[in-house]
Amino acid sequence: METYKDHITLSPDMNEERLTKLRELFPDWFTQEGYLDINEVKKAVNPNSVEETERYEFRWFGKSAAKRNAFTPTRATLHYDEKRSVNAETTENIIIEGENLEVLKVLTSSYRNKVKCIYIDPPYNTGEDFLYNDDFSESKKSYWERTEVKEEGITLDTNSDSDGRFHSNWLDDMYSRLLVARTLLRPDGVIFISMDDHEIHHLRKVCDEVFGEENFLVNIIWEKRQTRSNNSKLFGTNTEHIVCYRRSQEIIDIKEPRTDSANALYSNPDNDPRGLWTSILYTNPALKEERPNLCYTITNPFTGEEIEHPTNAWKYEYNTYLQHVSENRLWWGQDGHNKYPRLKKFLSDMEGGMVPTNIWKSEDAGTTDKATTELESLIGRGVFPFPKPAQLVQKAISYIINKEEDKDCIVLDFFAGSGTTGHAVMNQNIKDGGHRKFILVQIPQLTDENSNARRAGYKTISEITIARNKAVVERYQKESEGKILDEEYKQQLKQLGFKVFTLSKSSFPRTDFAPDPTKNEEENLALFHDYIKEKEWQLTIAFNDEELITEILIKQGFMLTYKLEKQDRFTQNTVYWATDGEKEAYITVDANLNDETVEYFMQHTDKKFICIERALDTTKKFNLKEKMQEKFYAF
Repeated sequence: METYKDHITLSPDMNEERLTKLRELFPDWFTQEGYLDINEVKKAVNPNSVEETERYEFRWFGKSAAKRNAFTPTRATLHYDEKRSVNAETTENIIIEGENLEVLKVLTSSYRNKVKCIYIDPPYNTGEDFLYNDDFSESKKSYWERTEVKEEGITLDTNSDSDGRFHSNWLDDMYSRLLVARTLLRPDGVIFISMDDHEIHHLRKVCDEVFGEENFLVNIIWEKRQTRSNNSKLFGTNTEHIVCYRRSQEIIDIKEPRTDSANALYSNPDNDPRGLWTSILYTNPALKEERPNLCYTITNPFTGEEIEHPTNAWKYEYNTYLQHVSENRLWWGQDGHNKYPRLKKFLSDMEGGMVPTNIWKSEDAGTTDKATTELESLIGRGVFPFPKPAQLVQKAISYIINKEEDKDCIVLDFFAGSGTTGHAVMNQNIKDGGHRKFILVQIPQLTDENSNARRAGYKTISEITIARNKAVVERYQKESEGKILDEEYKQQLKQLGFKVFTLSKSSFPRTDFAPDPTKNEEENLALFHDYIKEKEWQLTIAFNDEELITEILIKQGFMLTYKLEKQDRFTQNTVYWATDGEKEAYITVDANLNDETVEYFMQHTDKKFICIERALDTTKKFNLKEKMQEKFYAF
């Protein structure tokens, strides 16, 4: 039998440490009992090597395929849309139009472990919602062709009660997207997910697997309306859920900002120099028999009377009591008339905020009616059903991102809808002087031909996302006209706006040449050279420099907020200096690299340099690689 002494003399359990680290990185590899499932590990290496077996876990039809889909790399990229961007030169906010699973995969190159907070409001699976089609293989006619011809729209899978995969369809979508989204969260990151009663129990099980059951924080109940709906057949529903998980057990500070009503509880009847205070009971709910170590005699300093509670223990040990006395933290009432003391709690000690509760009242978090009115005032009546109020998302943000060091973080929403999260981030930054950045992702799902949205000119949901956030920017700018603004507010106005990107095919053509078995080796070699020439022609003709640069920088891990500056020192090639504040590099996508340019980087081997591989002959490529080592990269 292992004893306490064994723990002192034994060396560290390295195997246990490795398993603990594995669970932090890949919680979905472990059973609900906490054991490593070796079959899940094998699936990550070769999915076809494992036959499905039953064990105690949450399973549904299509789960394994959804997981494989989540971790299958994408060849997609993002193209910058300057025309629809707003204040692109000064903002660091991003709106991406595209299918969210593919977009999340693209973002893993640049934003892994960088997102502080995710808020999503996914489809609720009521039988009327649309679900996303996850088949985005370039070899098939699917997403790309449909998005390039907007008139044909986006083909989405309906999800009706008559479909035997009613729940499975929804779970497939959520599971794959949450698996990828988790990789984007910082170790101290948090995700909020809005949900109604239909799938909340399934959502909790999926999140337990993706994030780890131990990382569940709270199921918030939001009062979405104050009046009952008489249209309900049985019970009216006035609330919704907001499930919250953290990425890991790294310490995070979750506090609710203090309110005027909370501060009103503090006063200073004894003119304590430490300022306003309130008081709490000094007695313990436990009886004397239960906590004998907390039973002792105390002295009323006003009367000199020695006091011991007749039935209950005190809350604190005797030495702590003596410290409270020395610090003048015991309140015996005016002139010492209280029978038992209370402990002073100073407002100055509460600067971190208040511990939040799991009930969000409508007056603090807004309502669906308020959200509808809010959206109508920005972009028109009835263009988007059941939006969330910006106040709701602001409340979540203010809980998680309330410290100064976190006010310069990234907030992600990959079910952006009408764009509430972007609106909320801008509101909160204006309110507290923060510099949070948002990334919104919305598929260009067609609006109904007979809808108010279509009549208002919005052909897709993503157009609504963009229009709403543009209207928010314009409203703040209009409100500031003619006013004397301090420097901080001017900086807040500068960061309002967003850059728009669209999910697109890779600028680099696929190299999937297959020899013709009916031809000999020499003939196939000739075919291969023709194939390469055709692909190079496609790269030259079909795509512009800006699209190539964007894709290359994304694949090199640059964030979408990168800036480009043309370098005049290069006279024979167009070379840019690219930086996103963390990464930096020189880059050119010219078809031919001049000797002068090559010589410069041969002499400046401390600088990172990126170019197109076909711009170099064998000698130039060898020399640059030999001199620059990992600082040189050719696509």
